[in-house]
Amino acid sequence: MDKGATFSIRVFLVDDHPVMRNGLSLLLEQSGHGVCGVAGSRAELLACLDEARADVALVDLSLAEESGLDLIDDLTSRNVPTLIYSMHEDSRSIERAFNRGAMGYVTKREVEDVLLQALAAVSAGNRFASPEVLRSLAGRVLAPEQGEAAPLSQREEQILCRLGRGETSSEISRALNISANTVETYYGRLIRKLRLSSMNELRKFAIRRHG
Repeated sequence: MDKGATFSIRVFLVDDHPVMRNGLSLLLEQSGHGVCGVAGSRAELLACLDEARADVALVDLSLAEESGLDLIDDLTSRNVPTLIYSMHEDSRSIERAFNRGAMGYVTKREVEDVLLQALAAVSAGNRFASPEVLRSLAGRVLAPEQGEAAPLSQREEQILCRLGRGETSSEISRALNISANTVETYYGRLIRKLRLSSMNELRKFAIRRHG
């Protein structure tokens, strides 16, 4: 990461997976852009954001114990537009990101050209929604009778994330400092809120969303 180099777009990467950051860095460099900073948490972001002079922050929604949504306010207050790059494709996550102030949203299964188009649009001050994002939002509009699942609390999101990453109830209870019975209670709440029918369905949902 050469802070003295001149790039078409200076991108600050916020993702807690080094392999993903390395892959994105290579893609950006090959496209004439550059990474001016990396972070895996809010604390790391705030420690070097001002010095980085970023044109765009490329932010993952799932950051270990944190949500990328909570970083949008920090970035907006410093005049750095946020482009969400996430595996979450549900309309609720997408709408929450845009409502919090994100300028763009791209899912991680899009082709590379879509991400580069998004970076160009957002860095120019325009909003951008990828094809998969538009498909998800259109699905909600065209099938309103299905309704939206109830919003999850921060703790419910944490448990769903850990479940999707393969942690057991015991591991989750130790990590979050709550009892195993409390974890099981949260499972029940998640099943009801997400309109699922069983623990097996909840586990599959969590893996698709966070695995």
